[in-house]
Formats: sequence, structure tokens, C-alpha cells
Amino acid sequence: QVQLVESGGGSVQAGGSLRLSCSVTGRTFSMGWFRQAPGKEREFIAAIVWINGATSYSDSVKGRFTISRDNAKNTVYLEMTSLKPEDTAVYYCAARINRGLFASPRNYDTWGQGTQVTVSS
Repeated sequence: QVQLVESGGGSVQAGGSLRLSCSVTGRTFSMGWFRQAPGKEREFIAAIVWINGATSYSDSVKGRFTISRDNAKNTVYLEMTSLKPEDTAVYYCAARINRGLFASPRNYDTWGQGTQVTVSS
């Protein structure tokens, strides 16, 4: 059974940086990061494949956010730089068991509990 534990959220001023971590128990093929702001739908940010490090990003974060993984630690990271107030949301990591690198939340099997990121102007 796959379990995910996120950490690293917090409050930061605009232009600042944060790194989120997602510790994974169990075998998965790929991992994704999503976020959800109040009153909005869950939004894809980035995804990565464990075996070869292939990545995918949404246009809204490309160039500012970096997804990476440490296979030895079974941990996926989301490095966020040049943060903006509109990045404020609850951030979730998600795991997909079968092959594929997807942006839609419905393609993921297990979700973390979420971690709050607040960016002030």
C-alpha cells in the first residue's frame, strides 16, 4: 500500500523560495505535485518518473519550480523559487502506480495530506 507524507510548506514573501518534500512508502511509477487554492480546482504543477527522471511541468511554473527525486530516499521534491502571491495554495503530492506521466489528477492513485504554502506580497 502506497503512503505519502509531505513536508516543507510555510509562509514566505514574494520572490522567496521553498522546498517541499514527499516521502513515499511503496512502489510507484511516477509522482506528481498539485496545488489547490480556495475556490479553485486542483491544478497540476509537475510530475516525474522514478526510473529515468523524466519530467513534465505546467506552463504556470516552468522555469520557477523544479521537481526532482532521490531514489535512495524514496523522496520527491518540489523546489519553488521566485514565488508569487498567486502561488498560495495547499500543495499535494500524488502517486501513480502504473506506467505513465500525466497531468490530470484522475490518473493518480494515492494522495498526500497536503501542505500549505502562503506567499505574501
